[in-house]
Amino acid sequence: MPTRPDPAARAAIWRASVGIGVYAGAFGLTFGAVAVASGLSRGQAQALSAVLFSGASQFALAGVVGAGGSAWAALGPVLLLALRNGFYGVTLAPVLDPRGPARLLTAHLVIDETTAMATAQTDRPAQRLAFWSTGVVLFCCWNAGTFVGALVGSAVDTDVLGLDAAGPAVFLALVWPALRRSVRARWVALAGAVIALALVPVAPGGVPVLAAAAAAVLGGLLPQRPGPEPEPAPA
Repeated sequence: MPTRPDPAARAAIWRASVGIGVYAGAFGLTFGAVAVASGLSRGQAQALSAVLFSGASQFALAGVVGAGGSAWAALGPVLLLALRNGFYGVTLAPVLDPRGPARLLTAHLVIDETTAMATAQTDRPAQRLAFWSTGVVLFCCWNAGTFVGALVGSAVDTDVLGLDAAGPAVFLALVWPALRRSVRARWVALAGAVIALALVPVAPGGVPVLAAAAAAVLGGLLPQRPGPEPEPAPA
């Protein structure tokens, strides 16, 4: 097995990582502006992006604080939204196989985009490169965007950027190759979408996402059907 992807595959992975990084920078800019408008200081907004590094959780915290709640009141929804990263870690642990202190850094970069990029690849070296390239690029761009957004504050019109739709669109583009290759993946995605849409009107924020993740866990536990027997080679 090759220890690293071929040059064409490496270039494609890096292009995708940089493209996602551009989106992350714009999204981070929005968070910085929203956080400052919610009453957080610039330093607090930056610290959240560096330490928490989870967009949905950070926006949840800013929303609670902006509505007059304390940081402790925001802890529940923040942890609820971040819990999905634990499910991602179960999937990625055999692929990345981190050891020692590297486990902490690896866990910090386990987010939606890095998981989707890694699982979209077809071999172990490409999966590892996709995870690390996407994680490093996103971390840098997200924090740079947060810094700029917190600096300019209310000058950013977050509605005009339309980033509420950009995130799901990017994630769908990342997982699309896996959906095309696997019938099971399509059924899991459909089940997750149905569960989430059914719960959105009645469940608190974050719960539909976690409930939908149960479809993926169940899909992973089901036995894999054996593929067709290969045809014998001609004599």
